[in-house]
Amino acid sequence: MNGHTSFRSGNPSLNKNTFKSFSASSENQMTLDGTVNKTGISLLILMLTATYTWNSPSPGLMMIGGIGGFIVAMITIFKRHLSAITVPIYAALEGLMLGGVSMMFEQLYPGIVSQAIFLTFGILASLLLAYKSGLIKPTENFKLGVAAATGGIAIIYLMSWVMNFWGGSIPLIHSSSTFGILFSVGVIIIASLNLVLDFDFIEQGTEMGAPKYMEWYGAFGLMVTLIWLYLEILRLLAKLNSRRN
Repeated sequence: MNGHTSFRSGNPSLNKNTFKSFSASSENQMTLDGTVNKTGISLLILMLTATYTWNSPSPGLMMIGGIGGFIVAMITIFKRHLSAITVPIYAALEGLMLGGVSMMFEQLYPGIVSQAIFLTFGILASLLLAYKSGLIKPTENFKLGVAAATGGIAIIYLMSWVMNFWGGSIPLIHSSSTFGILFSVGVIIIASLNLVLDFDFIEQGTEMGAPKYMEWYGAFGLMVTLIWLYLEILRLLAKLNSRRN
């Protein structure tokens, strides 16, 4: 197995082609500390804009954040060398969307957002510890399985979106039924396992001497997974709360 084939992630921004053809001097190479710092900066930007739409909910800003975030994410994926510019913009736009969405959930189920944030970062810390201790090893089969499961979930959500556009739906996955809850639990597990692949991607990038801008790109990939995980946890908690009412 060569070095390139080991890079596989369910996260579309982190794939096996990302580290091809690097040429960077030692002082301009990606570092683990640098990636951690960029991740922290990105999350801080996200939280600042999320706080704004949390306090002043605006459907217009939420739409701008969601659509704009998707466009900037695509630019980041295909123009990685621009990551130092696009990733902070992505974080700000996603924050606008997440702040409004979070407030909508909070109004329905008070306390749900703090629970989701706690669980998201709890899962992040637990999996990082498991990864660093060697308890979880991202083998090639592990990566293939997570990537395949992530792709399957993406197809299901895409089908649901298309059906909603035409007035249909896939009610089982959105309902608070036992199946709906188990589906959400399964999605959360897969999203969580993507964090392991993100950790591996970042670590391998530093070992291979990726250029400095890849610190921002690694932070971007980790943030994409964390946002997905947070939203899925919100959905699960909402389903559980709706069963109690």
